[in-house]
Amino acid sequence: MLKPKRLFLCILMILCISLGASLTIKAAIGVGAWDALAVTGNNLLGIKVGTIQMILNIICVGIQFIILKREFRIRHMLQIGLSILLGITVNFILYNLLINVELTTYISRLAVFLLGNIINGFAMAIIMMLEIVTFPLEGACMAFARRFDFEFHKVRQYIDIAFIAIVLITFLITKDTLSIREGTVISMLVYGPIMGFFMKRFKPFFQKHDLTDL
Repeated sequence: MLKPKRLFLCILMILCISLGASLTIKAAIGVGAWDALAVTGNNLLGIKVGTIQMILNIICVGIQFIILKREFRIRHMLQIGLSILLGITVNFILYNLLINVELTTYISRLAVFLLGNIINGFAMAIIMMLEIVTFPLEGACMAFARRFDFEFHKVRQYIDIAFIAIVLITFLITKDTLSIREGTVISMLVYGPIMGFFMKRFKPFFQKHDLTDL
């Protein structure tokens, strides 16, 4: 049975991820492959970043439904709620809270970018330990890996490569602002270690207070 304290903490961490993602986008020194796709869509179509993320996430849930069929469960449906919450909060933070924030120096952009990564790594570590819901993209990759007998990490890596390729091709065609820059590389280097650091530090506390089954 889903415990209220776990659910509350999960929702709080989803909001934190929205904040972290918004900060990295606001820094404008490059973002991860998934966010880069959303930022590129925003540049081309004028649709808000959070809305594009919401649409892409719900598509990922649909992919899981098609692949899993009878194995698709209610816990997979929770990803739709997660997608909507993420999209709405990213839009609110980017286009309301941060709209008038000006980052005039590269140092300030880098600092905001690193802060966003720290928040994201912390929140994702907590969500992974809570084991309530999987993010739609990861869920779709896991479903695909199981169905076609691939290794999950390879599928996830290939998806990132495909996203980056789409963004680069779009940039070459449109000559619009490129959302893949040095920040993309920085995220690849620091995100995993940050998440691992917080998981290691908080796991004993979560086990003590029955917040994780790990």
